[in-house]
Amino acid sequence: MVDKTLGEELDADRLLRGMTHPGEVFPPVVYVPCERPQTDGELTLDLRETKDGRLALLVYSAMDRLVALCGPEQPWTVMLAVDLEKARLATSFELILLDISIPQELRRTGSDL
Repeated sequence: MVDKTLGEELDADRLLRGMTHPGEVFPPVVYVPCERPQTDGELTLDLRETKDGRLALLVYSAMDRLVALCGPEQPWTVMLAVDLEKARLATSFELILLDISIPQELRRTGSDL
């Protein structure tokens, strides 16, 4: 599970319809943590379970934020925000968490990749 220490929790449905909290703008391109690449090079999104049991997709507004908040060994990919709906349909995540810090003990390392 991931504790929310930075960023905003955004309801996936609202976000994917282009609605965020008043005054906030969601980036058009996001950096998305992935699991270890498969032997064929395909990446799988690194979904995390929240404390209340919901499945969340973590996204980052810039690559330097992903590295700072997930660690330097976290695999990642770039996605257009408009493609997040396809990812939701494929994986059934319920939340999108923007710019969340992953606690050190839950970060991906070379040994778990």
